[in-house]
Amino acid sequence: MAAEMFGPEQAEPMLAEVTRVGAGEGIEFRFDRAPAVNTFTAHRLLWLALREYGAEAQAALATALFDAYFRDGVNIADHTRLTEPAERAGLDGDRARHLLGSEEGSTEVREQVAAARREGVTTVPRFVFDNGELVVGVTSTDTLRTTHQKAAGR
Repeated sequence: MAAEMFGPEQAEPMLAEVTRVGAGEGIEFRFDRAPAVNTFTAHRLLWLALREYGAEAQAALATALFDAYFRDGVNIADHTRLTEPAERAGLDGDRARHLLGSEEGSTEVREQVAAARREGVTTVPRFVFDNGELVVGVTSTDTLRTTHQKAAGR
């Protein structure tokens, strides 16, 4: 997927760096397993998590989805494979299946995507701090910590 977007000469070192930085933070990336899929449905599930279960559940679901996709190679576009990470994050399985079998949340997620594009978001990760400071792309924990401290006035 990255090779198609950036070319193999740029993609290979980029993925190697993400893998290296992730390993330093205890995060395992297995890009060789991650299938190129549309993540829209997973984003709908994240929308549901925040709306009905709160930010903590959404963060737990995001972690479960990242592990499933980047580490385990789960096709997170497959509705049947999304219920397990949802339940692991504390969402009700029946509620998740209901969402996945409908178009619920589609309009809201499309609006979120459109709003992000209007703000100039073209890549992830993207961190915007309270003081307006912006960090885009893969970066170290130290850079994020320093930027956060600067934004907090420390």
